[in-house]
Amino acid sequence: MRLSRGIALLLALLVAGCSSDKEQVSPAKLLNFKAAAKFEVRWKRSLGEMGNNVLLPAVTADSVVAASSEGIILRFDRKSGKQLWRIDNRSAISGGVGASDGLVLVGGLKGEVAAYEETSGKLRWESKVSSEVLSAPKLVDGVVVVRTGDGRIAGLDSQSGKRLWLYERATPALVARSNAGVSIRNGIVYAGFAAGKIAAIGLHNGVIVWEASVSQPRGNTELERVSDITSLPILDDSQVCAVAFQGRLACFDAERGGALWTRDISSDKGLTMSRRYLYLTDTAGTVFALDKLSGSSYWKNEQLSLRKTTAPLALDDFMLVADFEGYLHALNRDDGRFMARFRTDGSAIRSAPVAAGDGFVVQTEDGSLYSLAIH
Repeated sequence: MRLSRGIALLLALLVAGCSSDKEQVSPAKLLNFKAAAKFEVRWKRSLGEMGNNVLLPAVTADSVVAASSEGIILRFDRKSGKQLWRIDNRSAISGGVGASDGLVLVGGLKGEVAAYEETSGKLRWESKVSSEVLSAPKLVDGVVVVRTGDGRIAGLDSQSGKRLWLYERATPALVARSNAGVSIRNGIVYAGFAAGKIAAIGLHNGVIVWEASVSQPRGNTELERVSDITSLPILDDSQVCAVAFQGRLACFDAERGGALWTRDISSDKGLTMSRRYLYLTDTAGTVFALDKLSGSSYWKNEQLSLRKTTAPLALDDFMLVADFEGYLHALNRDDGRFMARFRTDGSAIRSAPVAAGDGFVVQTEDGSLYSLAIH
């Protein structure tokens, strides 16, 4: 049995409410503040609705590529927003968009994976993996890494789509439906799994390098014992960190997997690493800044409680998050106070903004694609 997206989100809200404020049953109202910065809209385009999927725009050197759940993929000039091509994938898109080394990559609910030439939009190859693709495929060093809903990870040849390797593991009977993909660095694929496990896998052979526990399932019922990693591990050259829903945050030696530190924080949103700090959004919507070497708190902002706050993006002097009403919030990365706010089309933003040079892009549930800067 698999835990549906709706049940997983409902459970997250219930846990957040119990852990932070038992009387708070509705999202926090946004408070007024004196703005010290301003969002600038560079361009806006319409894509088509996201549906029940979590789709991300991909940013390359000179373009932004984005998709709708109906299967339409569009490529725009990164600076002007001019549409460069539009293609029909011929099937619904549930995982995407990935773009690297001249390829645009998307996945579907029936395990379809398609690769298109970035410059022309011409189909290079199509392949099939074991089940639904819920995150963007990633291409590094000639290997396309695709994660599927059944917990498997496949490595495909970037030229042909032929499968090079398959990593699979046993999963618990009840798991959260996750849109988490993989992180890749220095020839290693890092992925979080059900039951709070994190694994490092060889990029070119799919062989396990090390495995560790971020969190241990706790509780008396199956729902209480769901402690899955539902967001991307984040890393630098020395350490990798991951956070589990209904679990903990933990950091490990990136090469050998030795535990560095742990902290009791639950998140289904995710985290980012910038300079000497980790920034994350917990299950309740609180945004934290932590010392990445020890896990000790630097600051936290609790004013976005239960607003389904996204994982953060670090950009210059700001920490950017978004929420279920389509608001973008800029926090001061040094102390967490609000610096600016901007409302998009009013529909939910489900994932962190994506950096694009000196600005960023964000995609809404109703299908608006914004390119913005903040000053």
